[in-house]
Amino acid sequence: MSKYIPRIICVFLLLVLTACGGGNPGPLEGTWKMKDVVPMTITFRSGETEALGIIEKVSYEIINNTVLVTYENGLMKGTSMRYTIINQNTVKSSLGTLRKIR
Repeated sequence: MSKYIPRIICVFLLLVLTACGGGNPGPLEGTWKMKDVVPMTITFRSGETEALGIIEKVSYEIINNTVLVTYENGLMKGTSMRYTIINQNTVKSSLGTLRKIR
């Protein structure tokens, strides 16, 4: 159980502060569903993300098969989440695997 505590904290912060700022999400654009530690749906749009109805500003940096999502405001301001593109319908993050639904 203790190995899941950091993930649970990250998910909580992600849910509370999923941020948005500027830029195109590239291959992350769209709506994704995660069923791992905490089931949730995340939508990546130009300059923002949305999870559980919370919309926040982010910036995106695309490096090869990785998209870094950096939060522009809130508690996670300046924090980046790394999303590794596995294929057009699958993305891995430190919080779990996301599958594209739209």
